[in-house]
Amino acid sequence: MSRDESKLLYAESHEWVDLAEEDGKAVGTVGLSGFALEQLNDLVYMELPELGRELTAGEEFGEVESVKAVSPLYSPISGKVIAVHEDLPERLEELNDDPYDFGWIVKVEVSETNSVESLLDHADYQKQCAEAG
Repeated sequence: MSRDESKLLYAESHEWVDLAEEDGKAVGTVGLSGFALEQLNDLVYMELPELGRELTAGEEFGEVESVKAVSPLYSPISGKVIAVHEDLPERLEELNDDPYDFGWIVKVEVSETNSVESLLDHADYQKQCAEAG
């Protein structure tokens, strides 16, 4: 199933989240937007969080490094990391090709549903990206 980027929510720091219900719990799948990946360009390294780590919305949970820069990854939601995309750091070249399906980074069991209130919808995120150039 292909993830529809127009239905995702976005942090101002360019992480996306796809909220769904799994086993009666709110779960957010988190990744990095195509816009951010275009800006970073040639990725060489990604640091992922530990399984079970508690995250707070806005907290740094890892980093991604390109030949140009090192950028922190920020959690768009609060909750516990319940899955980590372990293959991703070894297959970073595929992230640019498919940031919304293959490119998921972590799944977080949402602990504070109000943490999504500050996220942008697709239209607002596109506007932010256009203004950033």
